[in-house]
Amino acid sequence: MTTPIDAAAIAARLATARADRTAIEPFSAEIPGFDLATGYAVQRLLRAAAGPLAGWKLGATSRAKQAQVGLREPLRGFLAASAALDLGEPLLISDHIQPRAEAEIVFIMGADLAGPAVSSAAVLAATAAVAIGIEIIDSRYRDYKFTVGDAVADNASAGRYAIGPAIPAAGIDLRLVGVVLEHNGEVVATASGAAALGHPASAVAWLVRSLAAEDEGLGAGDIVLSGGLTAAVPLTAGDVVTVTADRLGSVEIACR
Repeated sequence: MTTPIDAAAIAARLATARADRTAIEPFSAEIPGFDLATGYAVQRLLRAAAGPLAGWKLGATSRAKQAQVGLREPLRGFLAASAALDLGEPLLISDHIQPRAEAEIVFIMGADLAGPAVSSAAVLAATAAVAIGIEIIDSRYRDYKFTVGDAVADNASAGRYAIGPAIPAAGIDLRLVGVVLEHNGEVVATASGAAALGHPASAVAWLVRSLAAEDEGLGAGDIVLSGGLTAAVPLTAGDVVTVTADRLGSVEIACR
């Protein structure tokens, strides 16, 4: 007989790892059957305890990111409002276990959007504005080693995020937006918006369809990080990371 997986106990262990800033081994290594559905069950418990939410995040939407973390499909997580970094606010490395930075195209929703057949065009129609952003990911698993179920349980390695000024999306072909990631003044990666499932709006449409399976959707005002466009760069105290995007401007985070 298979022992039922205690999602509450797993959520508590992840919360403790985050609070203690101590990496743990992935649950899939010790719990048979730790799958995607289990991961989302754990994530729902973490979300219920997270306080006010700002929106959603996507993970593993680019081939570069999938290759870096050993995944083959996108995943989703939630954005806690408390995790936002204001422009100019430093990232405190000591608050994290193994932080990394990645470039994102951010959607700010102007209308509610839900349903199992939402298209990229519907996403763009419901979008009020877009922005360039930096997501600071921080896995609670040692050396970023995990299965997709582990990653989802850990809220898709959510850490902090900073978002640049909002820009009207009309007239911008987000597939062709060029993005440059700089680390301490050196260009370490470049990409275009097409790296996110062929179009960032396609990634957001995937999110909406995924949420529809749980009778949820996006709300007006929600922020959506559409997925890292490049492999993430590790950060240490004293580092500065900058992301610049064609027509969207730039955003920078200094690490302390």
